[in-house]
Amino acid sequence: MQESDLPGLIQQVLWASFVLAVVFGAIAQRTHFCTMGAVADIVNIGDWSRMRMWALAAGVAMVGFNTMVGLGWVEARNTIYALPRWVWLSNIVGGLLFGFGMVLASGCGSKTLVRIGGGNLKSLVVFAVLGLTAYMTMRGITAVARVASVDAVAVTLPGGQDLPSLLAAATGLAVPMLALLLGLLLGGALIVFALARPEGRSADVLTGGLGVGAVVAAVWWVSGRLGFVAEHPATLEAVFLATNSRSMESLTFVAPVAYTLDWLMLFSDTSKVLTIAIVTTLGVIVGSALVAIASRSFRWEGFRGVEDTANHLAGAALMGVGGVTAMGCTIGQGLSGVSTLALGSFLALAAIVAGAVLALRWQTWRLERSV
Repeated sequence: MQESDLPGLIQQVLWASFVLAVVFGAIAQRTHFCTMGAVADIVNIGDWSRMRMWALAAGVAMVGFNTMVGLGWVEARNTIYALPRWVWLSNIVGGLLFGFGMVLASGCGSKTLVRIGGGNLKSLVVFAVLGLTAYMTMRGITAVARVASVDAVAVTLPGGQDLPSLLAAATGLAVPMLALLLGLLLGGALIVFALARPEGRSADVLTGGLGVGAVVAAVWWVSGRLGFVAEHPATLEAVFLATNSRSMESLTFVAPVAYTLDWLMLFSDTSKVLTIAIVTTLGVIVGSALVAIASRSFRWEGFRGVEDTANHLAGAALMGVGGVTAMGCTIGQGLSGVSTLALGSFLALAAIVAGAVLALRWQTWRLERSV
């Protein structure tokens, strides 16, 4: 590849990522896809419909990603989720903080973007605070505390922390074959669970689950296959184009919100360029807005009062700190990360759900006390 070919390829990667994010935003707005909502439905009313939608999305993403691994198109070790250093305490602490925060803020990072597209001004405030605290936890004062505390507790594995790599080290079998088998087995189990009951076969569940899962897998392909250059003409090194992490990326919505704020504030700085993280953040808002306007569900909404404002501010801050600490959100770790079969992603997802349940129980307790 010639160096003159790179700008055109980068444009393809960015446009493909943006379009896929628009599709994600449209689907999430149309079907009310939301991990926090799925947990709340179970805890509050015993309804598993949206959890089946999430399970279907996770299963499809898992099958899609690991099929690509089996074909030799991508490798889990090229993602941030499957690194050999397993920061298990960060996954737990960050996940608990994020899960608790997303309940206070009325939704996770992706839901915040979807709500902005629907006219929710509260989510615009959450977006700003989430981005600020996420950046602080990546590079600022909170980052110092993170690195010196929870990140210092880790287990270094001989290979990647994804299940296929761990099994390959123990059995001597090939990683691609194990990835394909495990992806089909675990992803297939999630799909079967999702479709086992009539509510899992409704139009919204099928649209949300199949659509979101396919988008996550497709972004993996865009970043890991289309945007991969085995030998950069200038550095002669392998590179994943248009990424902030310099690794293969899919959808996630904590650090990307920070990168988007940074790009917007320092737009005139020529070193600030568009990346997959930024265009997917903006794309979700656009997709959600298009559906909200077309369906006439677009509504301006503000804070109800001081307590509502305080809850959203606190929730946004917890999500910013927790999401970076856990290395992802309900989409980043819960779908993109889990699709790689990484130990840290499963642990972070479990902690996020636990944090959300704690917050929902706390809200119920406060409501009962006030009666």
